[in-house]
Formats: sequence, structure tokens, C-alpha cells
Amino acid sequence: MPSPNSRPRTTVEQLARTLRSEMIAVDTRFSYNPLFPVPEEDLRQFLQDPITALPPSVAALLPPVGIVFAPYLDRQTPKGPISVTEEKPTEAKLILSTRVMAQDHATLFFTVKDEQVADYHYFLYDELAGLLLLALPKEAEDEWNRLLREELSAEAHGEVDDRSWHAKQKLQRKAMAARKDGPLFREYSRDSFRDTMTLYMHGICCDIDVEAGPRQLPSRYLRKRLDALKSLFPPPEGHAVFPEDLPKIDPRLAPPKGLDPIE
Repeated sequence: MPSPNSRPRTTVEQLARTLRSEMIAVDTRFSYNPLFPVPEEDLRQFLQDPITALPPSVAALLPPVGIVFAPYLDRQTPKGPISVTEEKPTEAKLILSTRVMAQDHATLFFTVKDEQVADYHYFLYDELAGLLLLALPKEAEDEWNRLLREELSAEAHGEVDDRSWHAKQKLQRKAMAARKDGPLFREYSRDSFRDTMTLYMHGICCDIDVEAGPRQLPSRYLRKRLDALKSLFPPPEGHAVFPEDLPKIDPRLAPPKGLDPIE
């Protein structure tokens, strides 16, 4: 009997082409295909809740997006193609999300078997933040770079997630005068925007905590970033960014006095 790894494998690029005509519409911009069936009662958590929580200005900048629920995604070799498989790969080969771009369409693939909905939400927003970067208005890019240069001047330690942490470490090996422009700064700007935008959108959708730790950006800088994103990409009606926004939605939702995890 052949081993699972010897079976024919279907890459996400191949599937993106064949599944496009089989997508089920969620709204005018989003569609999905459940290669791995999601129970009907769970579809709201997987689709409606995260999509309706998107800032309208973000949704307007995205291309049409197809979401594919896969049992597992794996990559057999470090630079090899990503494939959909029903056999759980080893941790080193397991891929949790990826995207395939066409000229006017993006197909996002997610490992959902054995995964928590909260983790799926994180990877969904991470992929959407990556798509947003492809169409980011100059106004938003300039404002983001201004904030980063202020942080770098203040030698603010830490970042939001691993991607931007590693980019910042590379940048900080340069002299201070060389940190605020050039290829390494632009790479860091993209990565920090993507990580922070992921956190911003995830926080609008769901009740999440920002984990404190030695790599975490200090709360005063994180608050400035989130304030900037709130101004550039306001949340949809009925959704809050900060606890103090809750009474504006419903006076009964006023937080306890002094509650603000990001001061």
C-alpha cells in the first residue's frame, strides 16, 4: 500500500483555477468553497462574523476574495509547492494559510481541521492585511511611516508579532541615520503594518487579549498605531475598537471605570 506522501497531490495553484467557478457567494466581494465541510451552525463564525467586522474602507480596497476551507495544507520541501491534503502533515510541513493571486481575484486557503476558530480568524485577517498592502493608499502609507520613524527615534523596543519583530531586528543593526529609509525600512514598514492591521481587524471582530512579553511593543506606541488605523480605516457601524467606544454603540455596554488594556 503506498504511503500518503506517494499519492498524487493537488497544489493550491491548481485548485484555485478549478474551484473559482464553484465558489458560493457570501456577498458581492467574498465567496467560499468548503473542501473540508464546515457545519452549517459554524458558518457564521467562519464567514459572516469576520467579514461583517471588516472596516468598509478595507473591504473596498480588496479584490474579490475566495475562501477555501481545506482539511490540511502542507509543503513537502522548504521551497516546494503548497498542496491540499487529507492526511495531517508533520508540524514542520503543516501550512495554516496561503493565498493564490490571479489578475483580478485572490483565493485564500486555510487549514481548518483540528484548528480553533480563533486561530482561523487570526490567519484570515493576516491574509487580508497582506492583500490590503497591495492596494494601500499613499495617505495611509505616509502616516504609517511617520509613526514608525517616531518610534525608531524614541528607540521603542518590541513589535506586534514575529514577522515585524524579525524585520525590526534586521533594521536595528543599521546606524540610526540609516534606519528611517531604504529597503530594510520599507520591509519593516510593510511587516509592521501587516501585523498591526491583523491585530486591529481581529480586535474589531473578536474579544482578544494583547499578550504582554519582552518582545511586545509598549502599550503607548501600540495605542498610537491603533488610533491611526481607526482614523484611516474606521470600524463598521456597531463595532468597537477600544472599550471606551462601547457606550457609543450601546450605553448598556459601558466598560467598568478605568478599563482600558491599551492605555
